[in-house]
Amino acid sequence: QVQLVESGGGLVQPGGSLRLSCAASGIIVSIYAMGWYRQAPGKQRELVATITRGGSTNYADSVKGRFTISRDNAKNTVYLQMSSLKPEDTAVYYCNAKKPLTPSNYWGQGTQVTVSS
Repeated sequence: QVQLVESGGGLVQPGGSLRLSCAASGIIVSIYAMGWYRQAPGKQRELVATITRGGSTNYADSVKGRFTISRDNAKNTVYLQMSSLKPEDTAVYYCNAKKPLTPSNYWGQGTQVTVSS
């Protein structure tokens, strides 16, 4: 059974930082394309950042230079380091795992990030 468990969300002031974690079980993150997505109230889910099996990263323009995705293969965990947070970053953040060339596509339950003074 595959599980992706996000943690690290919370309330933070504008300009602050948070680190989200996605602990995986039932899959090996190093052979999946891992990603973080977010969904704000009334909006569609959008891509935030991805990391390929080879370690290449990709970011939404809105978070470039502020967010960093990384992977710890030993812990089977993916992280999203978020800095210089803005109110518009407020959303539920979801972890995603896709195995290339297969229908395997898994989601976590999400973690709430609220940026507010």
